[in-house]
This record gives sequence, C-alpha cells and structure tokens, in this order.
Amino acid sequence: METHQPSYVLVTPVRNEESTIGITLASVIAQTIRPVEWVVVSDQSSDQTDEIIQKYALEHPFIKFMRLENRPKRNFASVVFATEHGIKSLKSKDYDYIGLLDADIKMGENYYEQIIIQFSNNPRLGLAGGAVIDCYKGRRHGHVQSVQDVAGSVQFFRRECFAAFGGLVALPEGGWDAITCAQARMLGYETRVFSDLVVDHLKPRNIAEGNISRRFRQFGERDYALGYHPIFEVIKCGYRSLRRPVLIGGFMWLAGYIGCYLRRKKRLLPPDLVRFIREEQLNRLLPFRKKATVSTPPPAALKNGRQPVVNG
Repeated sequence: METHQPSYVLVTPVRNEESTIGITLASVIAQTIRPVEWVVVSDQSSDQTDEIIQKYALEHPFIKFMRLENRPKRNFASVVFATEHGIKSLKSKDYDYIGLLDADIKMGENYYEQIIIQFSNNPRLGLAGGAVIDCYKGRRHGHVQSVQDVAGSVQFFRRECFAAFGGLVALPEGGWDAITCAQARMLGYETRVFSDLVVDHLKPRNIAEGNISRRFRQFGERDYALGYHPIFEVIKCGYRSLRRPVLIGGFMWLAGYIGCYLRRKKRLLPPDLVRFIREEQLNRLLPFRKKATVSTPPPAALKNGRQPVVNG
C-alpha cells in the first residue's frame, strides 16, 4: 500500500542579517527532509543579506528570494507583513505543513524530520517547534516558558490549522506568535514545544529595541496588547525579576504593562481571544479551579483522516 510522503514549505522574513542568514540557510539545506519550497523575504535589507540569499538560491532551486521595497518604518508588525508576502508568493500547492523560520536560527540536520514524526503520531497536533536557546557572547541562555507556547522563530503548523487562522495578526507591540498558539488551541488543536529538539537562536531576543530597560519594558507593552491577565502578569514579572538581569528585568517588564494599563490603551485583539488567553492563564495559576468549556469544531486533520507518515 502506497503511503503519503510528508512535505512542507518554509517562509523566512529577514532584514539585515548578514551575520546569521548563511548559517540558517546551511541548516535548512542540510535537513534530512528538505522543504519543497522556501521563500526568504528581505524587508529592504541594506547589508549583504540579499547577496548571500541569492547565492544560495542559485545553487538550490527550492530557495526563492523575494525583496520588499518602499516599506513604512519598521515595527513589530513588519515581520508579519513580510511573512504574509512570502506566504502569498508560495508556488507549491500540495504540502502538509508550513513553517515560519527566523533568519538567525541553527538546528540539527534531522530537526524537521523529527517534528514531522511528532505530527504523524498525534493528529490533534496543530502547531509545534523545538526549544529555542539564545546563543551569544559565548553563552547559552534558556528561557522559562510553557510547553504550549511555541517560539515564533520556529513555529511549524499543520496546514489545515494554519489555514483556519485566516492570516497572521499584526500588532505594533508584537506577539503574533503568542496569538497563533492561542488561536490554534481555540480551534481545538494542541500546541507543543519539544524540549529534546534544541535550536540555537544566534542573538538576543528583541535586541532591535535597544538597551535592556527598553527591551524589557516593550515585553510588558506586548503582554498588555495580548490581553494578559493582571494577576498572571504580576506573578510572571515577579518570577522574572529573579533571573538575569536580576530585578530590573521583571521591574521594567511590569512597568511596561502598567503604563499601558493606566493609559487605558486600546487593545486590537478580539474580545473572545482575550477571554480565552486569560482563562488559560488563570487555569495555569489555579489548576483546580472549574474550567470554562470552550466549544470548538474538531480539527480538519481529524475530519479528513489524513495522517502523513515518515518512512523508516
């Protein structure tokens, strides 16, 4: 009996990543299961990023280079806009999974093969990724996070799950990756970080925001925009203050959140999504409380019964 061979596509937004894009390109090329198509979108890069991508694309036809011009001033929504441009330009029609990959990631050669096996073994899995470790200045910096919250730098989706979103949500404060995780679970899918699949993130997160104080303050502004529950945010920032940078990280994170709260800054997320996010957070803090029932249709992957398998 002939079995369906799994396939996937990748989309990578990039801006001035000449120091890391070559490493990411080499990591994907070395995969035991390569993508059928990989669109790399340069958002007005002004260094050697474009030349590096084009060189690899000439040698490997599955890599497609795309450049955006005349774009507005960069903010956190820019990543979403560049990614959406890449998704719309995909030529491949017959694939099972779609991955969003940052341009500063290094991974093992069987990374995507192992991820696909996890999807094959669990038809309810809609979004997954490996454990992302920040690597810079000769040190490795892990992050404490829920096993359900997949980092945007390596998000990998079942095609039906991703299509159900109707597109990514672009917020000026960022956080699109937290939104996709919540949306997937609202739709009845599972989301999962696989801690045994470690990927290296080759620079600090959010570094484009400037100094440490500004970077952590922005994290708080993002959490407010995502509708995080105030109780959850206070506890989260209190715990964060115990880690490097001690005190200042958690303090500035909370300051960013409180500043938006006091200004009654308008949130752009739909109220039902905010309620779902807050309900999940309260359930994490109080696991024995009575949980609200979320009515969702079964994932398309379960309805059509298609479960890709990996040979061997």
